[in-house]
Amino acid sequence: MASHQSKAQKGTVSRVMHEFKHGELETSRGRKVRNPKQAIAIGLREAGVSKYESNEKNRENLKRTKARERRGTTEKDRSERTDDGQTRAELYAEARRRNISGTFEDEQKTTRTRFALVTNSCRWADHREISP
Repeated sequence: MASHQSKAQKGTVSRVMHEFKHGELETSRGRKVRNPKQAIAIGLREAGVSKYESNEKNRENLKRTKARERRGTTEKDRSERTDDGQTRAELYAEARRRNISGTFEDEQKTTRTRFALVTNSCRWADHREISP
């Protein structure tokens, strides 16, 4: 493995390993990759960090991969698309544009807060009824 990788190269390798872990990584022939060593080799080659290729070829591989990632044609991008063809990032951008607040985490926090308030008020009410 290369000892010096740029942030873009690390991101590409991690994306490829993510695809492998979820069973989405395929060889150029279209077969599923089942060997982790093969997945690492594919990731390094796509990231342009392979020690078996020239510097020129590595730069070309990284450029091609980054172009594919920008277009959204990687398997990870395809799996993140919803039924109407929008990615999660596009949906969040649309929500921000429309000033729609409230992510899932915000809803959870609000629900927990409301539950705590209701629970505490019930405890207080129960306590008041018991006391003379």
